[in-house]
Amino acid sequence: MTNPQIVEKTIAFVKSTLKGAEGGHDWFHIQRVFNNALLIAKDETNADPVVVSLGALLHDIADPKFHDGDESIGPKTAREFLQSISVDKKVINHVVKIIENVSFKNDFEKRSFSSIELNIVQDADRLDAIGAIGIARAFNYGGFKNRELYNPGIPPNLDMNKEEYKKSKAPTINHFYEKLLLLKDRMKTASGKKIAEERHQFMHAYLTQFYDEWNGRK
Repeated sequence: MTNPQIVEKTIAFVKSTLKGAEGGHDWFHIQRVFNNALLIAKDETNADPVVVSLGALLHDIADPKFHDGDESIGPKTAREFLQSISVDKKVINHVVKIIENVSFKNDFEKRSFSSIELNIVQDADRLDAIGAIGIARAFNYGGFKNRELYNPGIPPNLDMNKEEYKKSKAPTINHFYEKLLLLKDRMKTASGKKIAEERHQFMHAYLTQFYDEWNGRK
């Protein structure tokens, strides 16, 4: 099977698997991350395009948030699928490592694996968490979990550990301070950093407008 055929089969698998998924973690999220990853990879000439493509397509195949926090299902699902279409073992192992390490929550722990391909997929995923789309995704997920938009009596927790972050039920606005506004400075690639800058500033402008409307100033 050629590499383009492998990618096409993976796209079909992901579309089918994520049919009916929460709107911020559905096929369209995967498609945006995939496109972001390909864009970033153009400037990272030493990256393996197949690993980048498969890592981006499968990075959220079973997000732990929707599986009772179980972080083993995504890597297992991806491995079994890639084995079923006879992908090279070395590629499979690399893609699985990307899935295991791509999430923001893993920043609470010392990174045990690194590669340029992981950096690309991680930056691509984080770009989709900021800017206009990132704001839309944050509130969509907050609504999905029936969380408050904002509560002035519940300040952001800037000193969480991994388990506290995973279990947080804080208002959506808190998520800006606990994650989204932190992402710009955690980008690994030059292209990711450049794209993130404008999206980061957009979020600041949004928050200013939000607080002005909340407090009746505008």
